[in-house]
Amino acid sequence: MTQVTIREAVMQDIPQLKTLMLAYIVDFYQYRQPEDEKLNGLIHQLLEQKEGIQFVAETEEGTLVGFATLYFTFSTLRASKIAIMNDLFVIEAERGLGAAAKLFAACKGYAARNGYANLTWTTAKDNFRAQAFYDKMGGDRSDWQSYSANPTSGMGD
Repeated sequence: MTQVTIREAVMQDIPQLKTLMLAYIVDFYQYRQPEDEKLNGLIHQLLEQKEGIQFVAETEEGTLVGFATLYFTFSTLRASKIAIMNDLFVIEAERGLGAAAKLFAACKGYAARNGYANLTWTTAKDNFRAQAFYDKMGGDRSDWQSYSANPTSGMGD
């Protein structure tokens, strides 16, 4: 079993982190590859830790095998700031060996230490492995249904 350490992402992680993020976006979720400039911009923005943060799972050899992303926002219902775990990804060869649990714990710990009222996340309806993982980690299934829409121009007309 590979030992992994969880830590905040740093500039030196960018090449490996970018590879992991592309595996997550393109290979795992079968989504189109983002423009290189946009992905680089997102990573740099997260490294600033103003609107979000990324954690990485690193082997003793210095190889990144997973990452988790938190974004910071607010909840009107809680009248407080909350953290959204937008991503939690571990490469296939390392799944089931504890890296995901450590990344999840890092996200929960960060939210607790920094005064966030809640940590929330979503996963695909058909991602049963992730759902079982989150159930095991003590996650509460929400009564809320998620929606999304592509932005359009206009002022509500």
